[in-house]
Amino acid sequence: MNALLVGADRLGNIPDVLGAFGIRIAAHVSGRDTTHQRRSAPLPTGIGLVILFTDFLGHNVMQRFREAASREGVMLVCCRRSTCALQQALGRRLGEHCATCEVKCDRRGERRALKA
Repeated sequence: MNALLVGADRLGNIPDVLGAFGIRIAAHVSGRDTTHQRRSAPLPTGIGLVILFTDFLGHNVMQRFREAASREGVMLVCCRRSTCALQQALGRRLGEHCATCEVKCDRRGERRALKA
């Protein structure tokens, strides 16, 4: 699955976490550019997931990308820019686990132990 990441100047270990879930970064937008606040353009083609790092974005930028994801029927994940927060948000949203996770989260966000 290809993802558009919105927020944060540097990604750090985020690509590794996404790779564990089988997600590839197709594009990354920092959200600092003032044109992102007024952006109503469509998302890049081939995007199946939009990830908003909420602690690095203003309200207007978040609103524009949420609207774009909704308009195009693309899955949206919102979380802080940390590997733990991203793993938890993806686990809740996708109902899957990554290779390094000990527990599996269902769609309601409830954690349950993996079967041996």
